[in-house]
Amino acid sequence: MSQGRDHRPHRVVVLALDGLLPFELGIPHRIFGRPKDARGRHLYEVVTCSIRPPGPVRTDADFSITVEHGPEALATADTVVIPASYELGPVFEEGVLTDDLAAALAHLRPGTRLASICTGVYVLAAAGLLDGRPATTHWAEADHLQQLFPKIDVDPDVLFIDDGDILTSAGVAAGLDLCLHMVRRDHGTAVANEVARRTVVPPHRDGGQAQYIERPVPDPQQAGTTTARAWALGRLHQPIQLRDMAAQEAMSVRSFTRRFREETGVSPGQWLTQQRVERARHLLETTSLSVDQIARDAGFGTAQSMRQHLQAALGVTPTAYRRTFRTENTATIGGGSESHGGVGALR
Repeated sequence: MSQGRDHRPHRVVVLALDGLLPFELGIPHRIFGRPKDARGRHLYEVVTCSIRPPGPVRTDADFSITVEHGPEALATADTVVIPASYELGPVFEEGVLTDDLAAALAHLRPGTRLASICTGVYVLAAAGLLDGRPATTHWAEADHLQQLFPKIDVDPDVLFIDDGDILTSAGVAAGLDLCLHMVRRDHGTAVANEVARRTVVPPHRDGGQAQYIERPVPDPQQAGTTTARAWALGRLHQPIQLRDMAAQEAMSVRSFTRRFREETGVSPGQWLTQQRVERARHLLETTSLSVDQIARDAGFGTAQSMRQHLQAALGVTPTAYRRTFRTENTATIGGGSESHGGVGALR
């Protein structure tokens, strides 16, 4: 995505299907509709289309919405977002596209970035776009998705998956996480964080959707792991042992590890790595510290260790990440200004 002298906002086209969830339909408009550049110009343009000529589209609520664009709008998209629908019919039941949906998707240009929210992933799967690739969806549908499309590597635990040109998210509110991630990927952490603040949602949620799966209600007197996480966040620059985190909650390592995964969806080690990656990203974007210093401050110890972790998490080196996002450019949201870098396809 580029913003040259002839400013053209990145066009996000949201595909509204019958049976859609109004909340999910509104997520892309809310998140992508906020960021502006230093001159007050929107960084994104968001339009909604259906697979039919302009007209009403049913929702899962007691009202319909009127969509003003037909499927030809997909041909103008830089990014297409497909929210969930409860009326996917053969797409959900048999894994095949309907004729009108296939005709609509034929408008897509090569290289268009594609994203799905919740069961919107079934559309991408039925189109054969996820074969051999990782994807996620709402945890309640993950097994069904895997059985219907065995060529897909379904991960039921994460909030979203970024596989470069195709991104998929878990259910409902995970669409917020996904869209914020795309803003962060396009324009850096500062811009995404400001969008999150304006939307009154966390800029980044810890763990995965495993923490939301229905489980037996725990003993109210059973200790949690909040204190240990807060303790660790204040000491990311230091070596942190699992037994030290467990000690903050007066728990055995075994009990602490089990409870930690129940609450966050990931292991303590995975969580620590995630926090250190986020810390490194922030420092790379907002400071002129050397890579060696950032590696120490983020708790990776050495530049080589940080390079390996950033490469695994983002698909780029620390130097490449800084070059992409730490520039003198600014973006504004709601009248304020925030520094941000250029844009790139981080993986």
